[in-house]
Order: sequence, then structure tokens, then C-alpha cells
Amino acid sequence: MEHGIQLHIERLPEGVYLTTSEELQGLVAQGRTIQETLEIARDVARKLLEARADEGKATLTPVDDEFDYPLIVAG
Repeated sequence: MEHGIQLHIERLPEGVYLTTSEELQGLVAQGRTIQETLEIARDVARKLLEARADEGKATLTPVDDEFDYPLIVAG
């Protein structure tokens, strides 16, 4: 099952990207590019959701069949 999680991404002065989420406490990821940061965030989110499931805590709302997604294109 897929879950949608809102992420906050910011570029740090050091030139790396930092991602956090208010929806999934503990999700913190850092990478050299946005793509790398998102891949790390996805792995961290999976592990956090697995841990929450093992503890019997509620999971996030599943993704609907239709949703909006921001596409970032370098130009």
C-alpha cells in the first residue's frame, strides 16, 4: 500500500538539501541533490512506517487513485 507524505525540502548554505516532514515525525533526510534526498527520504519513511506498524500505531492515509504532484524541471 502506498502512502502520501508531505515533505519540506530546503537547500542549506553548504549546498546540500534537507528534507523533513510534519506528518511523519522522525523523517529527516539529507542529500547532494533533490533526487538523492527524496530517495533517502523514501527509505527513511518506509523504515519509520514499519516501526510504527510493529508498535501498533496508526499509519498514514493511503494515496488516492488520483492526486496532484509538483514536477520540478531544471531549466
